[in-house]
Amino acid sequence: MKRTQAFVLIAIGLCSVLTANLGLAQGERKDKPSVASEKDRQLVLRELEQKQPEYCKTAKQIWHYAELGYQEQKSSALLQDLLRKAGFQIEQGVAEIPTAFVATYGSGKPVIGILAEFDALPGLSQDTVPYRKPLADGASGHGCGHNLFGTASSAAAIAVKNWLAANKKTGTIRLYGTPAEEGGGGKVYMVRAGLFSDVDAVLHWHPSDRNDANPTSCLANKSASFKFYGKSSHAAAAPEKGRSALDGVEAMNYMVNLMREHVPQEARIHYVIKNGGMASNVVPDYAEAEYTVRHPDVRGMEEIWARVLNAAEGAAKGTGTTFKYEVQSGVYNLMPNETLAKVMHANLVKIGGVEYSATEKEFAQQIQSSYGYAAPPLTMASSIQPYKMGFFPASTDVGDVSWVVPTTGLNPATWVPGTAAHTWQATAANGMSIGYKGMAVAAKVMALTALDLFNSPSVLAEAKIELIKLRGEGYEYKPLIGDRKPPLNYRKGM
Repeated sequence: MKRTQAFVLIAIGLCSVLTANLGLAQGERKDKPSVASEKDRQLVLRELEQKQPEYCKTAKQIWHYAELGYQEQKSSALLQDLLRKAGFQIEQGVAEIPTAFVATYGSGKPVIGILAEFDALPGLSQDTVPYRKPLADGASGHGCGHNLFGTASSAAAIAVKNWLAANKKTGTIRLYGTPAEEGGGGKVYMVRAGLFSDVDAVLHWHPSDRNDANPTSCLANKSASFKFYGKSSHAAAAPEKGRSALDGVEAMNYMVNLMREHVPQEARIHYVIKNGGMASNVVPDYAEAEYTVRHPDVRGMEEIWARVLNAAEGAAKGTGTTFKYEVQSGVYNLMPNETLAKVMHANLVKIGGVEYSATEKEFAQQIQSSYGYAAPPLTMASSIQPYKMGFFPASTDVGDVSWVVPTTGLNPATWVPGTAAHTWQATAANGMSIGYKGMAVAAKVMALTALDLFNSPSVLAEAKIELIKLRGEGYEYKPLIGDRKPPLNYRKGM
């Protein structure tokens, strides 16, 4: 694979080619998408505004729960109860995950899905003050804003449900409660279980320090533990009788590090030695390393992964050891969908960004003073980023969803401009009014976008054509995690 091809231009640049080749530019549509009537849109927005105090309480409660991946019993139950009271049918414990659920209202086509996350991160406990103050030392906290994520998504789904009911519209709105995004890959297991097989489009969002709704991709990744087995012996008296498992790990590491010169520059390979033996005078008969490989396109990532496996095999043969590996996680890169992104971006422009009160400005200025680096102007929270193709060098399990269903998302300013994700500064904003204002933007934009899609079968058809074109004819989804069970205990004890 050429280096210029590796940077997932398949998933980004070709979107523009697709638009040109298929004649799907907004100005060229024979059947232009219809949007919901202004009256309907205003009714939906008014409902969301009236219910904002209730949704703020929900988000705050989840923020206080701060439950880690696959342990989100209270957070999941709270959102399920909210949706059940609103008239949704709830299917609990889907995909062999106790905290995963699907909330459905309506029947028939189209089926519009909305993703909802609600897991926290370890070690990010923080009070809602503009200086470092953990609520409990070492405790978890919502440093990525999933307390807002799950709440806004549920709010949008409820508003759309009420619109469907009031207008006696045919169609289905479906809220997916997706646990353990932070390293647990909950959505991967839900995709593997076929829960998205009949969905026409999926909407999602994520907290940010700015406002955008651009078609975006990211890094695919795959992680595994590599376990080497040797033969123990006295390291001084009988070294010839031993075979060092640690030698196997180190030989693998050496070969992979040499390989770094010969992989696309956009690729990332991380490793750590988790077990190297117990004592220096004993030849270790067991050693373990953990590897993660990332690449902007899942197919490029798999090519590099195969080479890492070859290095492990060669290391074992060369050191007289054996090895086995266990895949721990794997997610696809996001597949951007311009057809849907343009609809969502237009709604974000109509809704606008976040306006700070005087008190919020003071809070934000103090947060920015804690960065230790130059911060962007606070006005970034109120402005909308221009429409363009996007890429972020991280990974998300939304990627798997986007390869099976046309998917698009937005990022409203729930954090003070300049705030990085997974920080105490993000946790602080996620539990107070700045975060709640961004949450309201997300709920409104997703609700209006869903209304537009229910009214525009041609847009849904175009979005599907775009997805098929980008992933290739005859594509069949294969989860990177194989047939492994959901790792329900991966955060236990943290």
